[in-house]
This record gives sequence, C-alpha cells and structure tokens, in this order.
Amino acid sequence: MIKKVRKSDALDYHSKGRPGKIEIVPTKETKTQRDLALAYSPGVAEPCMEIYRNPENVYKYTTKGNLVAVITNGTAVLGLGNIGPLASKPVMEGKGLLFKIYADIDVFDIELDANNVEDFIRTVKALEPTFGGINLEDIKAPECFEIEERLKKEMNIPVMHDDQHGTAIISSAALLNALEIQEKDIKTAKFVVSGAGASAMACCKLYIKLGAKYENFIMFDSKGAITKDRKDLDAGKQKFATARKVKSLEDAMKGSDVFIGLSKGGVVNAKMLKGMAPKPIVFALANPDPEVDYETAVKARPDVIMATGRSDYPNQVNNVLGFPYIFRGALDVRARTINEDMKLAAVKALAALAKKGVPDIVNLAYQEKNLSYGPTYIIPKPMDPRLLSEVSLAVAKAAVKSKVAQRAITDWKAYEEELQSRLGNDDNILKAIINKAKQYKQRVVFADAENFKTLKAAQIVNDEGIAIPVLLGNVKKIKTIMKENNLELNGVEIIDPKSEENEAKRNAYGEILFKKRHRKGYNTYEARKIMRERNYFGCMMVETGDANAVITGLTRKYTDTLRPVLEIIGVDKKVNKLAGMYVMLTKRGPICFADTTINEFPTPQDLVDITLLASENLKNLNITPRVALLSYSNFGSSNLSEAKKVREAVALLHEHHPDIIVDGEVQGSIAFDNDLLKENYPFSSLVNNPPNILIFPNLSAGNIAYHLMMELGNSEAVGPILLGMNKSVHVLQLGSSVRQIVNMVAIAAVDAYVKSKKNK
Repeated sequence: MIKKVRKSDALDYHSKGRPGKIEIVPTKETKTQRDLALAYSPGVAEPCMEIYRNPENVYKYTTKGNLVAVITNGTAVLGLGNIGPLASKPVMEGKGLLFKIYADIDVFDIELDANNVEDFIRTVKALEPTFGGINLEDIKAPECFEIEERLKKEMNIPVMHDDQHGTAIISSAALLNALEIQEKDIKTAKFVVSGAGASAMACCKLYIKLGAKYENFIMFDSKGAITKDRKDLDAGKQKFATARKVKSLEDAMKGSDVFIGLSKGGVVNAKMLKGMAPKPIVFALANPDPEVDYETAVKARPDVIMATGRSDYPNQVNNVLGFPYIFRGALDVRARTINEDMKLAAVKALAALAKKGVPDIVNLAYQEKNLSYGPTYIIPKPMDPRLLSEVSLAVAKAAVKSKVAQRAITDWKAYEEELQSRLGNDDNILKAIINKAKQYKQRVVFADAENFKTLKAAQIVNDEGIAIPVLLGNVKKIKTIMKENNLELNGVEIIDPKSEENEAKRNAYGEILFKKRHRKGYNTYEARKIMRERNYFGCMMVETGDANAVITGLTRKYTDTLRPVLEIIGVDKKVNKLAGMYVMLTKRGPICFADTTINEFPTPQDLVDITLLASENLKNLNITPRVALLSYSNFGSSNLSEAKKVREAVALLHEHHPDIIVDGEVQGSIAFDNDLLKENYPFSSLVNNPPNILIFPNLSAGNIAYHLMMELGNSEAVGPILLGMNKSVHVLQLGSSVRQIVNMVAIAAVDAYVKSKKNK
C-alpha cells in the first residue's frame, strides 16, 4: 500500500512531460513518403472500399476490434460526486490506462456534456462505427440504469456500466468462495445490504442468479429499510422489499449470514457484528472508508471472513479484476453484447483462480510468503498475471456458447497462449522488486544527500516504506534543500562524515581501511582522513554492518565512484568477475543487458562469468533466465575473432552449465524472431524461449545498446545493477532521475537481503 500520496506529487505526475497519462502511438511504418501514401491518400482508399463491400473487414483493416470508449458525463465521479465532464477527464484517462496495462486494450476517453438521458444515448449510439465496445463510467443513478439498458438493446457492440457490474462480478466470486469456506448455502443464506444504488442493485441481482433468494434479503437505502409497506420504491427496489418489521440496521443484522456494504463508512459497529450468525461474511465495500474497518471486524468476530475495497487489507474487491478481461474476451470474439452468461463465466473463473496455487511473482508483489485459498484469500490479487488468460478465456467461451459471438475461435489452446503472451512475461518485475524491498526493509545509505533529486527519492523511499534512508552530507545544507523544496523527511537520520561528533567513527573506520589497504598505498593518516569523504564513509557503514546497502554516484563519474567500493567492499569471493547490468522494461517484458559498465574487452571466460552473474540475479527474483550471447554473426557464420570469442563462451556454458537456457553467437534480431529462428536454426535452445538476458561481446556494444533502447525504444531502464560485489553497493549513472534512484534503492535493498541470507 502507498502510505502517503501528496497533492504536489499527484499534480506533478499528471503534468510532467506530456500532460495526461495516455497517448496515441502509430502501429505501422510512417517514415517515408511511400509509408504516408499507403497510410493515407491514395492508399487508404483500398481498405475503405474493402470495408464498404464487406463491413466485417473493418476488423481486419482498423483498430475497431481492440478499441473501447470509456464514456461519462461526470455526474458521479469516484467519491467526488457530480463534478462534471471536464473534471472527470483524469479519471477516464486512468481507466483507459488500466485497460491498456492489464489487457492490452486501446481506449479513447470521451467526456460528454450531456445530462439529459436522451442526449447521452443518442450521442453514444452515433459512436458505434468507431468502437468495438463501450465502457460506461461514473454516471449517477437512476439515469445509469436506463442508459445502459437502452444502449445494450440498441447497439450491436458490448456495452457495460462498470460501476454497476464490476463490483457485482468481483464480489460474487468472493462471495461464492466465502460461503464455501464458511460452510453456508447461498440458497438459505440471510443477507443484509447497506445501500441501494446502482452497484448494490447489480450485486444483489447477480447474487440472485447464483442462487440467493429475494426473501432472504433486507436492504437499506438512505431512508431506511426497504419494506413492502413503503410507497416510494421503484421497480428494482420493490423486488427486494421485505415483509419483516425491521427497526434498524442493527436489528436486521441479528442472525444474518452476510453483510454487504455499498453505502458509507462507519455505519456498522462491533455490537452489530456480534449479533450476526456464526461464521459471518462481511463485505464492507465503501471507499475509502468501509462501513466497518477491518481491525474492528476481526476483533469482534474472529470467525468472520472480511472483504473491503482497500488494498491494504486481505480480500480486496477491486473492479480491475474484471472489466479489462471481460472486454478482452468480448472483443476477441466480437460479441454483440456482454450478457449474463459472460458475467457469470467471469465470476466462476475468478472464484476458481483463487483456489489455484499462487505464482511467486504475486507473493512477492504483495509481500507474502505463501498466499493460499482460505479466509484471508478468497479472491485473486489484481497483479496476478493469470487473470488475463483465465478470465478472458472464460468470457470468450461463454459468448460463443450463448451465441452472441460473431467470430469463431476454433483453437482455444492457441487463443489461451495468445492471451498469455500479450503483455510480455514477468511484466510485474519492478513492482515485485519494490514490494519485496518493503517486506525486508533495509537501511540504505544515500551518499549524495546534498542534492535535491537524492532527497526527493529518499522522501519517496521513506513514505512508501521501501527502505530506511540514511542521509550523508552537511546537515545544515541538507535541511536547507529540504525546506526550500517542501520535502518531508522527519525522523530520517542525517550523518555528516566531516563533523566533529563523528570523529571517533571516522577513526574507527580508518583503522579498518588501513588494515585492508596498508600494503596498497595507504598509511594510517590517509586512511582516517579519507573517511571524511561520503563515498568512503558510506561504504564503510555497509562493510561494518552499520547499514545494509549504499547508493552513490549521482554527482560523480562512474569510475571515480567505483574506486572506494572496490577498496572497501570488494568482490564476492565466490565469483570470478564484477559486472554491470541494466534491466530494460519493454513491451516484451523485462530484458537484462550485461555487461554495460565494467568490462571493456571480456574474454570467453569473462562472458561466461557475466552470464552466470546475470542469471543468478534473475533467479533471485524467481524468474527463469533465458540468455542470448549476441554478435554480428549467427552460429558460426563468421570466423573473425569477436564472433569466435562469443562462440567459445557459449560452448563453455553448454559444457559446464547445461541447466541454463543459453545460446549464441546470434544477432539480436534473430534472437527475438522465433519464426525465423525456428526455420533457420531449429537446434537452438532459444526456440520458443525468447531471451530475457542479453550478453554483449564488449563494453561499447552493451553500453550503446542500452542507451539507444532507452532513448529510441520507449523503454524504462533500471540500473546499473552492480553484479558480483561482496555486499550491496550500487553506483548510479551520473544525473540519474528521481525515479531511477528510487528503483535502484529497491534493488539495493533486495540485493542486501539476498546477500545477508547467503552469507549466514
């Protein structure tokens, strides 16, 4: 959980660089006059006429089949209310971002100045030729009911109001599992529902389809219990009206099995919970403050299964578990609508997924050792990479079976594999690293603390609990920078290595350095004096156990910063080589580049050692390494020395480390083109194993490649990660960004923990 989001940080995030959170990116070549002639006039006339002759061709020649409109009029935005279409735009952009990162669906956000139901419906209907699906968002009740119902009847593409059905689908999956664990039958379970808006109604209707009975519900709206003697009920509420005489929410909850809260925070107390039946189920889904907080619930009823809408407690009911994957499945079979069969398929797929073994990447992301089906894990986590294939596949199959699909899928296994590869394997590596760092919170020294970017990164690290920052530098100067930039680092330790109060520590550290380097150019005086330098002092803190890791190098050349690291910390005795590696976060997933910072002209054995270091690093993150040793040649096509060196390294790896998926020498384009590789070099171990580690034949190649990838390939770089050190020390590139520093702190913290375990 993010502990604190500052207003300034949120505004900076949305405004920095290109304003907003999304952009349109060309998917075809556009560099030459011929490209433009094909993209537009005159070439564009050909697909236009093909679509005119056969409308189904629109899915072949345009984005329609992967394009969803997120549409609102801004009348019920999050917890902000009726703030209008213009102010709702950041939320709609955010929803579009979630569609893209979780299901690879493209989105246009559309904010309509249309409060009249007829105007809204007319406008959305006119958009049907453009989109493959419509996601209605943040529209107030009761208008949202009519809008969705009419659009579903009058349009021939999927339409879903996520505020209604998203929570219904996710909570239904959680409910099925909670009932199973608590040994209750949905047909006889007694429900109390606080709230009667769009979401609450959709939830209860879906519970009915799963087997719940109308007569077992007591529902409350803003006027109290919904009873048969009330004259102000619409048709939807009348179905849930009870004949029982209910005095209050507390009265209704006596003997109830399930409480569903979709109203406001704090309406339920411990006394009410104690009156519920044995093994109760409580879904307090109001955000940000649930109807009853988690601690109160589990204290009052240790036998409760509790769910909320919050990420900081178990069993989060989060709509992102549903809408991206429901639309993915619907779009892929060109469904005319999202019907009840498809919603129920999503419910059952989510419920079933929670019962399967949880991948390590998910445990890492949520700082858990072993998530498993039970009272505190009744619903999958949003970062579970299996959601895309499991839920989308189930929805697509249900669409085909219920005859609303317009595209037949004949090979479901191939479709499942397509879904699994859509976002790239191990896509959540950075999140996993950060969350693992939070789990093993380490003391990390910031050696360049007399710098705004360093202090800003330290604030983020401190706020989010990634590590415990220790700042090195002049105390007065650091506090001045903090004050001038409104940085909050209350309670964070600041150490000035030059101050009189640290003289004893300097002398002690100097003695240790003298013992290490007395035959390598240091005398006692020099060893003590050099401890006034922050890099030497910080490295010695790690060497002596006063800290777990050190981050340095922001304001100095890499080679100059590396010197104290090697003199004090040294290379791990269990390895033969020191190397530098960048992790590039790409659309194919994370790809490691090594060596990019240390070894200028590696020998064949050096390349072997660099491969082993990079592979071990990935294994520590529970990712299987797949290594390509790159060259300008392919598998013996050149006998020049550079190619022969790489070939020899691969032979050594195959002979002595047959457990590693590794091959070369191979060109970079061939390594990632599986069809070409399979056709021309079917013997390669990289066939069907796309590489996630690239080993370069020399320092120039590696360094140039990662810089070009970062600038031209639209990839984020994490690093440089220093491989082979005895303890966790990482040297930043000169001028690294705040984000890069934060990422490196997370890596350093995880590295420190792994090294501490190995050294025990």
